[in-house]
Formats: sequence, structure tokens, C-alpha cells
Amino acid sequence: MEHESTQPSGFLLIDKPPGPTSHDVIDELRRRTGIRKIGHAGTLDPFASGLLLVAVGREATREISRFVGLDKTYKATFILGAHSTTLDPEGEIKAVPLPMDTRSRLENALRTLTGKLQQTPPMYSAVKIGGKKLYELAREGKEVERKPRDVEVYSLALTSPLKSLDHGTPLSFEVCIHCSSGTYIRALARDLGEMLGTAGYVHALQRTQIGPFHVRNAVPLEQISPQILSRFFLAVEDLGPLAKPSPRC
Repeated sequence: MEHESTQPSGFLLIDKPPGPTSHDVIDELRRRTGIRKIGHAGTLDPFASGLLLVAVGREATREISRFVGLDKTYKATFILGAHSTTLDPEGEIKAVPLPMDTRSRLENALRTLTGKLQQTPPMYSAVKIGGKKLYELAREGKEVERKPRDVEVYSLALTSPLKSLDHGTPLSFEVCIHCSSGTYIRALARDLGEMLGTAGYVHALQRTQIGPFHVRNAVPLEQISPQILSRFFLAVEDLGPLAKPSPRC
């Protein structure tokens, strides 16, 4: 293994597939590159796919705080008329009644969920309360009070026709979301369901953008090797001031 001072350093745009955790991606990069000092600028849930901005090497990881707070853009499939214990497809899912006027009220409800919001973190999240992560408490069957957090949803737009499943319920549709760092997309689906008098969860999720960086410029993890690592780098010294993003799904 190269001495750390001689190892390459820079940022990678990685396209994470559904399944592995963000930490799994970091561990795999360490195995593939032989570099231990690697971190990322924002976690993706295991079921989610899309953009991870990864810092490789000591010089890059020192700069990672510049990217952690950047806005995010997501493409998501929401389900209304069903409850998931984890607010995603990995939980226990049960159909619940879907009000007759759900379709007519949906777009107005989406508009209500834009702007500055107070959002309660899901129980299945890494937020710590009393020294324990919420998902650890949830797995023990416990639910604790969580303080709402300030987030901002800049846009929440319907991007597909509404599709009925199982003879009219649940209801499936896609949305494009541009939001502040720290926003839980699963909580948006939950809150949307509650607003419409039913339940909601996220069936599929892809992060398409972090600040000005888009997933279309990302590389699949399996393409990374020590020999061609630097070919994919966004060099720290070349980044300069971050351009104002044009969010797009």
C-alpha cells in the first residue's frame, strides 16, 4: 500500500445501486483502491440508488464539509394507501383506506409540502436520542418522541400519471424533489399520506443531484480500480466556488 502522503486525492461521483449501505460503498472503495481515508458527503438509504459524492484521500476529506450542506434533488416513487413500518419497501407493508377524493386533492397537498417546513425524523433513521440511534430503538419495538427539524423543500412536482394498484388502492406516482440537506424523503411521503387522510411511503428513490453535481456524470462502483482512479477525480484544487445548481431529475 502506498504511503498516505503519496496517495492520490480527489472527489468521486459514485452511482450507488439499491441494496448496499453508503458505508458499504466506502468499504468497497477502500478495498478497491487501498486507500483508508475515504468519506462521503451525504448518506443514502440502502434501498435508494443514485449519487454519492465521495472524498478520497486526506486532502479531499479535509474539504468534505464544503459539500455536506448542499441542496439535494431526488426522483421518487410514492405510494399512498399503504403503511410501511420503515416508510420504505423494506418494512412491513399493509394496505389502509384511501379516501375517494385523494386524486383531486393530491397536487394541492404537494404544494402545501413545499417551502420551509418542520419535519419529524422517521423512527428508522440514524438520528441519536439518549446515545442510541433511532433505528436501533425502532428495531426493539420502541417509539420515542422526536423533535421536529427545520428543512426546506424548494419544489415537489408530480412527474408521472397516477396508477392504481390492487383494484384501486394503493395509488402510485413519481415526484421530483429539490430540497435542503437534511430533508427526509420518507418523511415527506409519510406527511403527504397523513395530510390526505391515509398513509404513504417511498417505494423507490434515486438521488439525481447534490448541489451542481449530477448522477449522469457519476461512475458505477465496479468501474473503480487503483490504475484508473484518478481518471474519475474532480480535483480539489479545480473545484473553486460551487456553481449555483439547476436542479433536475
